Amino acid sequence: MKCTEIHENLVLAAYGELPDDKAHLLATHLSGCPQCREEQNQVMALKTLASAYPMHEPDANLVARSRTRLEESLDAFPPKRWYDRVADWMTRTATGLQAAPAAAVLLLVAGAGLGSLGGYEYAARRAANFAGNRPAAVQAAADSAMVAPTTAVTMGTPSELATVTGIVRRPNSNVVDVSYNEVKPGHLVGTLENPGIRQLLLEASQNGTSSEVRDSSVSLLASECRTGHGCGGRDVQSTDIRDTLMVSLRYDRSAAVREKALEGLQPFVSEDMEVRNALLEALLNDPDAHLRAAAISMLEPVEADTSVRQVLSTVALSDQNSHIRTASRLVLRRVSEIQ
Repeated sequence: MKCTEIHENLVLAAYGELPDDKAHLLATHLSGCPQCREEQNQVMALKTLASAYPMHEPDANLVARSRTRLEESLDAFPPKRWYDRVADWMTRTATGLQAAPAAAVLLLVAGAGLGSLGGYEYAARRAANFAGNRPAAVQAAADSAMVAPTTAVTMGTPSELATVTGIVRRPNSNVVDVSYNEVKPGHLVGTLENPGIRQLLLEASQNGTSSEVRDSSVSLLASECRTGHGCGGRDVQSTDIRDTLMVSLRYDRSAAVREKALEGLQPFVSEDMEVRNALLEALLNDPDAHLRAAAISMLEPVEADTSVRQVLSTVALSDQNSHIRTASRLVLRRVSEIQ
């Protein structure tokens, strides 16, 4: 079996749902593949972590209401256009044309024509919608040729944001310059308390083309969390910032960005279970040893927690870095002495 197949079967094996014949092949492969054994250890650790939390069945009334709302939403869908119906018909009958090359070519040509027509109509509707819904404040800022250096422009976030292209914090001030692309480039200046600035920073943290932009946005959001400004509450904006930092910690390709996100989450390790779980995942899976060591230090306030001890036990046995294994054992030994 290939390693990709093994990874798919590890979860099934962990929960006892893998057929016997595949279980034998899995055991044979694991005996000679250290990478897959490490993957198995991580899967088992995540299973252990998940089992530490009780599973609650949803309320019957909630399920019934959800189904009703789903049916109402499906009924509210507009009827399909003629080219959508044709596309559905072609999809259903495509398998029957595998033995008919000429018909398949005609189908391909027809599909290309219909796709072009549908794309043109979609683009026309999108342009019309954008022209009618663009906020007046954003239009005025975009049309303005100059903004005074000391002026903080207060406005909402652009509704048709494409990408954030640059972030600069003015020296010795709380003012941030954010450059972004709409249909045409835009520029927004304001303090970190400005909702528009904050929304742009949240968008910039997911910029897939510029690690510099992601680094700047996550750094600013993390600094706001560390200083307790606008990220410690239970309101939507505060939770959005924490969620953004957790996404960056889990998935960003840059170790520097992940480390800044980790630092920003530090104040919430004790009180927010989702933040704690994000740190435990980083400790198990992050490829950067320095970041895993930082995660161990940040977990100190909750090191007696059952899920934390379980993950530390796994890391103490299976982490590739000897310093990480030693640090995990020291924490576990300290917890045992306290108990």
